[in-house]
Amino acid sequence: MPLNTELSGDEKTITIKISGRFDFNIYQEFRQAYKQAKHQDTKYVIDLGQTEYMDSSALGMLLLLRERAGGDQGDIKIINTKPEIKKILTISNFQRLFKID
Repeated sequence: MPLNTELSGDEKTITIKISGRFDFNIYQEFRQAYKQAKHQDTKYVIDLGQTEYMDSSALGMLLLLRERAGGDQGDIKIINTKPEIKKILTISNFQRLFKID
């Protein structure tokens, strides 16, 4: 399965792990994953440790998540990025919009 979602015990953190390709093919799954949020101040962790490929639609999905999370007030962290994925995020200036580890 290309997408795995974990909800913390207090239901305030949603971790979304993406394996393989992060592209439009997982749009519905990605959207359903972040719509599980029951709290307005939900924290989101996007784990890209197993992501091999990312395209512009993935960037768009991250922007939709950011909007849903409250824009600048949202708490979204992108973790475990491989160098090639981090390069895409950096070229797109996503380090200004997200916390990237």
